[in-house]
Amino acid sequence: MGNIVNGDGIYAVSHFNEDIKSIIVDSRNTVIRSIDHQRVLMYWRLGERIFTEEQQGKDRADYGEFLICNLSKQLEWEFGSEFSYRQLAYCRKFFRMYPIVNALRAQLNWFQYRLLVSIDDELATPRGGGKIQWF
Repeated sequence: MGNIVNGDGIYAVSHFNEDIKSIIVDSRNTVIRSIDHQRVLMYWRLGERIFTEEQQGKDRADYGEFLICNLSKQLEWEFGSEFSYRQLAYCRKFFRMYPIVNALRAQLNWFQYRLLVSIDDELATPRGGGKIQWF
């Protein structure tokens, strides 16, 4: 293996080792980004499902709060605090702000989307028609 011996006869394995480490780190980062994107898609789908359930001819304001409250109690017990009332309300609002799933960016994680969703200024949201553009 002529590529691992330098001119002094010393094995130059550090470059090889660094390449291997780089492959591992890059793969781990890709997995993390993929998991983050799947989490965003999960929350979007939850928001979509909650929103469509609310729209079935019911009084949206009253029924929506009741629906999310009961759902969160069941989900929190089974899956943990990640599915609290507040989190499900964010999911619904997230879907309403970003109704086209293909418009979601894989580069953004749930925390970043949640920050965008929490902005109340209509000009700062993508659907607000303002001059501020996030992407």
